[in-house]
Amino acid sequence: MRTRAPRDLTDLPYAHRLELFEADLEREGDYEWLHIDGRAFNDIDAGMARFNESALSEVTFTGGRLRRAHLDTVWMHNIRTVGTDLAETTWLDTECLSSLLAGTQIHGAQMRRAVFHNCKFDSVNLRAAKLREVAFVDCLLRDVDFAGATLTDVSFPGTILDRVDFTKATLARVDLRGALALGIISGAESLRGAVVTTPQLLDLAPSLAQHVGLTVDDN
Repeated sequence: MRTRAPRDLTDLPYAHRLELFEADLEREGDYEWLHIDGRAFNDIDAGMARFNESALSEVTFTGGRLRRAHLDTVWMHNIRTVGTDLAETTWLDTECLSSLLAGTQIHGAQMRRAVFHNCKFDSVNLRAAKLREVAFVDCLLRDVDFAGATLTDVSFPGTILDRVDFTKATLARVDLRGALALGIISGAESLRGAVVTTPQLLDLAPSLAQHVGLTVDDN
């Protein structure tokens, strides 16, 4: 996947259509050409809402539910989600910059042509999610759970993986070569379909040896 440089709000092809949105987000709401700026949403229920050609900047979601929301061509900058339910959401042609996702539920989500630039994922649940043509660029993934997820054409340039779980994940054309660290606590045996460098392979060797029952004894 070719990763484009992060864009500013004014670079968006639909920027001239955006209108500042100051109302509350609602369940099953249909939102197009809106700009949410400098807002804080606490415990909202915007499940199954649809966002199209929209932008969010300096927005915080604390708790709340956006389960099964649909994001199509959405640009996000400096977003914070803390304990928010984003399970089974759909992310298409979405770009997320300099954001924090903490304790966030994104299991069962579907992401396609999504890019995360300089984002921090802390204790994020991506179990059984389906990621296709997704790039994590200069990110930190700490305690992220990809168990049972499907990753296709996914890359991690400049990204640190710290205590990441790939148990029973399915990988195809996953490029780990640009990752700065591969801290995989479980599921190293599921990396079939990934590409790594020789030094990364040496880092993974203890986990792989443990999986196949190989004992390494230099004495």
